[in-house]
Order: sequence, then C-alpha cells, then structure tokens
Amino acid sequence: MQHDLQWLHGLNRAKLGFMMIFGLFGKKNGNRRIVEKQYATLTKAARHPYLYEALDVPDTVMGRFEMLSAVLILYFRRTRKSATSGQEIAQEIIDAFFEDVDHSIRELGVGDVGVPKRMKKFAAMFYGRLESYAAALDSGDRDGLAGALRRNIHPEVGEEAPSMAGLADYLFAAEKAMAEVGEDAVATGALDVARPGPAEQAA
Repeated sequence: MQHDLQWLHGLNRAKLGFMMIFGLFGKKNGNRRIVEKQYATLTKAARHPYLYEALDVPDTVMGRFEMLSAVLILYFRRTRKSATSGQEIAQEIIDAFFEDVDHSIRELGVGDVGVPKRMKKFAAMFYGRLESYAAALDSGDRDGLAGALRRNIHPEVGEEAPSMAGLADYLFAAEKAMAEVGEDAVATGALDVARPGPAEQAA
C-alpha cells in the first residue's frame, strides 16, 4: 500500500501541483491516441449501469467520481510494475482524469478563482481513497474495502448506508483480472476492465 502511494505521488507530483495552483496541464506526447483509448475504456467501465442499478453506487456526479476513482486506482496498481512506456501512459491518464474533474467543476458553475481550491480538495480525496483501498486490496480484506467504499460513497447516510460488499467483491475480481493481462495491452492502451455482474462478484 505504501508503495502505491509513493509511486503515484512521485508519478505526478509536479504536474498535479501546477494543476492545483494554476490550472495548467502538461503537453501530451506521442501517446495521445493510446491514452485517449485507454481512458475511454476506464471511463466506460466506471459508468457501467450495473454499478448503479445493482451495487448501490448513486448515479450522481459524486457517485461517478467515486467509481472512476476506484477503477483508476486498480489501473494504477496494475501499471506500477509496467515498463517505462506503460508508466508514461499512466501519467497521462492522471492528467486526463484531473482535466475531467476540472471540466466538471466548471460545469457546476464554479468560477476560475474557486477552481484551484476545489481541485485540491478532489486530489486529496483521490489520494485518500488510494491509501484506504490499497491497504484493503493488499491484505485481501474484503470487509475493510467494503467499509471504506461505504464511508466514501455514502458519507451522509450513516448506519443506513448499504454494505457495499458487492462492489468490494467486484473490485477484487477486477483487479485479479487486470493482473492476468499482458504488457502488450498496457502499452497499446487496450487494458480492459472486467464487467460487473454476478459472475465477477463470485470470482
């Protein structure tokens, strides 16, 4: 888990710092098409209807942020051991993610002055989720992962919140499936995400 944090912090510390303060983003390199393809796959996975219809994720702006964060955490954990090209793609995926967050914040009517503060908040939320989810995934603690998901996805519901056990099972299954995918898929932006459903939950 600590390795996850060190790797991801080091991967994008400079760019994220600039982005939070000035709203700047690094230039894309020759990986652009690969990055766009991979990010579209990750985004599509995070928006799968089953997550919202059967696994108790609210179909809201924050619910979608939570699911994309979870899927990206799995992706970053998979690519942390990849070759240089895979890690470069992962770095640009981070940029794409926070560009999306920036765009969403502005769509909600937040002005230029308020955007950096909101971006800093969302960045802190993301890194906090990385820490708690990685700890549970590393130790095989499904109950711990479900508890973290429950707190993050349903923070205002308290004891009435759903258990999120189904979503935790899915994330464990999805990470296992990603680990079995070869490096060629990472390098070409073709790393897929297992679809949620009864079969995956039972894996």
